[in-house]
Amino acid sequence: MAFVDQLDKGASLGRDAPCLVTDDEVLTYGEVQDLSWDVARALARSGIQPGETVAVLSENDPVASACIFGISRRGAVWCPISPHSDAEEVRRLLDHVDCAGLIFQSAFAPLLSRIASQLPALRVLVCLDAEAPALPSLESWLEAGTDAEETADPDPAPSDPVDAPNPDDIAIIAGTSGTTGTPKSVVITGRAIEAMVAAVLGGYPFDGRPTFLTMCTPTHVAAGLCLPIMTLGGRIVIMRKPDVGRFVDLVVEQRVTHTLLSSTLLGAVLRHPGLANADLSSLQCFWYGAAPMPARRLEAAITTIGPVMAQLYGQAEAPLVIATMAPRDHFDREGTIARHRLTSVGRPSPLVTVGIMDEDGTPLGVGERGEIVVRGSLVMAGYHKDPAATVASRRHGWHRTGDIGYLDDDGFLYLVDRAKDVIVSGGSNIYSAEVEQALMQHPSVLDCAVVGLPDEKWGERIVVVVQLAEAPVDDTEAAIADLLTFADDQLGGVEAPMQVEVWPELPRSTTGKVLKREVRQVLMAGVSPK
Repeated sequence: MAFVDQLDKGASLGRDAPCLVTDDEVLTYGEVQDLSWDVARALARSGIQPGETVAVLSENDPVASACIFGISRRGAVWCPISPHSDAEEVRRLLDHVDCAGLIFQSAFAPLLSRIASQLPALRVLVCLDAEAPALPSLESWLEAGTDAEETADPDPAPSDPVDAPNPDDIAIIAGTSGTTGTPKSVVITGRAIEAMVAAVLGGYPFDGRPTFLTMCTPTHVAAGLCLPIMTLGGRIVIMRKPDVGRFVDLVVEQRVTHTLLSSTLLGAVLRHPGLANADLSSLQCFWYGAAPMPARRLEAAITTIGPVMAQLYGQAEAPLVIATMAPRDHFDREGTIARHRLTSVGRPSPLVTVGIMDEDGTPLGVGERGEIVVRGSLVMAGYHKDPAATVASRRHGWHRTGDIGYLDDDGFLYLVDRAKDVIVSGGSNIYSAEVEQALMQHPSVLDCAVVGLPDEKWGERIVVVVQLAEAPVDDTEAAIADLLTFADDQLGGVEAPMQVEVWPELPRSTTGKVLKREVRQVLMAGVSPK
């Protein structure tokens, strides 16, 4: 299946039902479906062939999202672009995937004017919301040629501009988050999308037509969650701009059943004064993911929001659902919060096989730490134009995630670090994620990043950079001293950090993950942000 098939599935349950919703606009399933046909036909008229790559560069916008389904319907390959990328990042990605077509919001016209001449494959440029110099608006582009089509057949039956796709056809070429190095482009097939949708529908609660609230851009993990919602004919409520207060209000006003936030944004929601009196009884599933969740914050969310918290663990190479942790998994059989399990990412989803492996490819047993490896149709087809990286990711016949973790006796999976982030200090392996989890139990810590820096005595010394929930009441030095004492009490021995710094913000990817390579670069340069 192509991902447009999820839209068609939802439309079959009622074309008049609301599909994409904002504060000022509602597109029904029929309207989104019709727009996707119009975009597909316009792409065909413009010479875009099945298998060519087309991108959409836009902030949160329902029409932009509908255009993505038109790309799929044409049989073209969608390339997600983060609207937060700078001009060089956009140029590099579009050139790498030989992008042939681009639909963009007018706000990005200045950016594109600087890079368009450097993209030899780019033939079709369409402005989503205005006429741009020498370029058509979406409205005029869609209208061009329609009179001729109607004259040729005054009552045409809907027909797909491309034959039914093979499930192994490429559907998406997506950039990785790049948290550990230069981003790669991941090739995702229709078969992987099928596996993702099936795992979400089978792994989490859905009762009736869902309403999904997202404040994330279409390039975020939330975009993948829209597909199972559409399969059930549900509503997708899109926030044009992130706003924690408005997020809480919309859950109440729209009777939201499903939503997703990163750990940092969830922390902001928990601190919002309007949360205490908000009626959240409509919620069935509140996903969290993209970055580690402090157990203290998760327990507070379960207590305050309700027994609806649910984790997603995946990566660009195996989207969303390598493991699933449903709301019920956060509780023991007796109904009490399973505190021992709150740092887990859940059980392997039914459509993948997960193992733990050492560097030599030897499978490891329960409780033993090694690299998390995955097999199944969820896994990518490979890295675009990078056969060496593709081969390296498949050593010993499994996809190597680059994550270090272990499985417990009950089959729950735990992450302890990225392989590239393991710190070797005094001859011992220090897992930075475990140090971070301990430090984030401190009530003043909003987020933190633990990295290793070169040290003559220890090989690497453990350094933690902290983002506080609020500015220090007294002074930063006192806050640092308090954190060092707390870390010694929590960790002790070789795991305790040797250096603590307080930054106003941590650098993040577009999915909310802390960019440790940037943290390390700043620390190595010796100039901390103010």
